[in-house]
Amino acid sequence: MSNHMAVKIRLTRRGRKKLALYDIIAADARAARDGRFIEKLGNYNPHTHPATIVLKDEKILQWLSHGAQPTYTVRKILSSQGILLRRHLQVGVHKGAITQEEAAKRWETWQQARIAESAKKGPKANQEEGTQHMPHQSSGEQEKTPRSQTHAQETPPSSSVSKEEEPLHDSTTPASPAGSVN
Repeated sequence: MSNHMAVKIRLTRRGRKKLALYDIIAADARAARDGRFIEKLGNYNPHTHPATIVLKDEKILQWLSHGAQPTYTVRKILSSQGILLRRHLQVGVHKGAITQEEAAKRWETWQQARIAESAKKGPKANQEEGTQHMPHQSSGEQEKTPRSQTHAQETPPSSSVSKEEEPLHDSTTPASPAGSVN
């Protein structure tokens, strides 16, 4: 039996009700969500637009190289920040598939593409993205068409005839005999 424990890189919740902030931590997989952890690796605030992410890159790379498994959400965060790409490139260097210079060149290319993409979107695009992801919008902001148009599209033109006929059909339907079984 070895003394190794399964380590997860995951989120732990803090903050107040309805306004959660999350720390990104390395913890024993068996520990509770908000329980003991080994090391704090960063934090994540989903309430800002775009979300605020602060990471200790080198520490996270060290944990990943030692076999720590990120949860789904943390994997998405690390991917968006390029940490998983850096790990992938570093594994290639260790295996001898690429040189350290080539890995550094690919990393710089990725960073420049990311900066260019965010500059292309501009501040107006970031505001539009933020409004799409806000969970508590008023009903007026969510609807694209006026309420009267949506109701006109939903109701068929012959709805008054079917409403008058429905009670007659229900009341005149004969009941099945209790003793008959198919």
